[in-house]
Amino acid sequence: MVAVAEIDLTDRTDQSDRAGDDTAEHEREVLTWERFGRATRGLATEIAADGFRPDVVLAIARGGLTVAGALAYALAVKNCFAMNVEFYTSVDERLDVPVVLPPTLDFVDIRGMRVLIADDVADTGKTLELVRKEISEHVAEARCAVLYHKPWSIIVPEYVWAHTERWINFPWSCQDPVVSVVNRDA
Repeated sequence: MVAVAEIDLTDRTDQSDRAGDDTAEHEREVLTWERFGRATRGLATEIAADGFRPDVVLAIARGGLTVAGALAYALAVKNCFAMNVEFYTSVDERLDVPVVLPPTLDFVDIRGMRVLIADDVADTGKTLELVRKEISEHVAEARCAVLYHKPWSIIVPEYVWAHTERWINFPWSCQDPVVSVVNRDA
């Protein structure tokens, strides 16, 4: 029998107590690196307590890369893959549909495995839906874990740290890049 740590629910986001708060500092959900550590540890504990033992953690790049790495370490999973999906182009701006970008995942590498799909947020749910659909016929089982879930998402992940309706400032994407972005299509 595997021992599972207790889940600390004290830091999870509950929007109900802030429903009437419209001050500027509360218009967005803010995830710090410290809260990220607690969030991913809590998710991993929940996954372990549920008895799911993934063979591989599949990150949805880019937002899911840090989540997947933290979950893989906490769940003692050494096999990690990434699937590059573009959907968001800016704050609350997105393409019509998510698009898988190269390099693409070689499905033979995950055939017959139990896969944990990791992402930062299930907002529309279209990215998770795409990834789950892409891998479904190749894997034994696929489950999703996200830090945040929004109520309008078309996918309800099996593992969620917090629920919110707000835009989220993640510590890895809330600042501008340190390099200037140039048109790579030119």
